[in-house]
Amino acid sequence: MSIEALVARYGLLAIGVGAGIEGEAAVVAGGLLAHQGLFPLGGAMAAAVLGSFAADQGWFAVGRRFREAHWVVRARGTAAFARALRALERHPVGFVFAFRFVYGLRTVSPIAIGTSAVPARLFLLVNAAAALVWGVLFSAIGYLFGGAFERVAGRLRPHGTTLWWIVAALVAAGAIGAWLWRRRCASR
Repeated sequence: MSIEALVARYGLLAIGVGAGIEGEAAVVAGGLLAHQGLFPLGGAMAAAVLGSFAADQGWFAVGRRFREAHWVVRARGTAAFARALRALERHPVGFVFAFRFVYGLRTVSPIAIGTSAVPARLFLLVNAAAALVWGVLFSAIGYLFGGAFERVAGRLRPHGTTLWWIVAALVAAGAIGAWLWRRRCASR
């Protein structure tokens, strides 16, 4: 099976999972790959929206269900969790919409919101709108900068395993950057 066939078959699923786990790097990479014609931009956007929405709904449900569990109580003691709750108390709808755009709050925020008094229906509606805006925006960024990426890379059209290595490097770099940033924010 060719690399194009593998990406066409599993690429959108990988973008959806990446959007839920890592975030922006996976979604921008999906836009770049859509620019290269490996799958449609609309598919990359839909995968990003659905992955982000599903992950955040899941973490919200975890926060709601396990708000008194030891590991959630322990998480409440972290600086990031406290910042998320303070912002949530001041502007609940705005925070639910914007948390995915604020680096360092994306992972802990849906759990924090789940432990709060925010109604599940409100979270569902605002989370859906935010996931739509976020997924479309970051996929479009990857797609729009795809031409610049190709020029910088010398009209790179990788074949075989080269493409997988490039995608893996982009996702790994984004994940490492996110981990370092979160670690830095947590130590403040």
